[in-house]
Amino acid sequence: MDWKTLFNSIVAFCTTAGIKIVIALIILIVGFKLIKWCTKIFSREDKLAHIDASIKSFLASFLNIALKIVLLITVAGYLGLPMTSVITVLGSAAVAVGLSLQGSLSNLAGGIMIVIFKPFSVGDYIDTGSLSGTVTDIGIFYTKLKTPDMKTVILPNGGLSNQNLTNYSDTDKRRVDFEIGVGYGSDPEKVKKVLTDIALSFENVDKDPAPFVGLKGYGDSAVNFTLRVWCDAGEYWDVYFAINEEIIKKFREENIEIPFPQMDVHMK
Repeated sequence: MDWKTLFNSIVAFCTTAGIKIVIALIILIVGFKLIKWCTKIFSREDKLAHIDASIKSFLASFLNIALKIVLLITVAGYLGLPMTSVITVLGSAAVAVGLSLQGSLSNLAGGIMIVIFKPFSVGDYIDTGSLSGTVTDIGIFYTKLKTPDMKTVILPNGGLSNQNLTNYSDTDKRRVDFEIGVGYGSDPEKVKKVLTDIALSFENVDKDPAPFVGLKGYGDSAVNFTLRVWCDAGEYWDVYFAINEEIIKKFREENIEIPFPQMDVHMK
């Protein structure tokens, strides 16, 4: 083959298959940008405001992946690849990927279970036993939590859907529990009255059900009392810290001893 024939072959390729490849790349680039734009529009659409945020987030992730698959099949068809062969290859690849990514499929199934049964939603504060935080996003494979110290934690949906967790936002009310130790020389009735008065002095503490105070037990150095109050879920920590601070103030004013660990040694 001489140089002239080689040059003509290159020109022929560039004017036929080469142009198709360039156009296919342009379609891919534009298509990916449009898919990203469509996904954002779907997530922000005001008409979908009635849909739960968790479901909307999950559907947005699913829509993004589905549109990308459709785009790739469309580009393959434009390049002239036999669609039967393309579908066969995709099916075989899906089986191979499925076998190698069983954990990811478990996360996908977990995500679907979370969306259907809704053990928690976006905005809920949950505790998994080892981690706790506010749910910011529920995707197809993973769920994101924002911890109280502003860290983002990404948890696989497979594990979340199969483990015990506590959803603190599922109800509007929460109970705040306190355990207070006082000296053995303190008057139990006086301690109960002071604790009850402290609880009732806060406007954000519910009066119904009323605060509860009871003698829990006897420690090595203290008599232990339990104080339980109810409040709005969003005010849990405000109530917790405010009552703790008020307890030590009132106990000092009323000369109620707050003991520290000590030991009596008797020598003969």
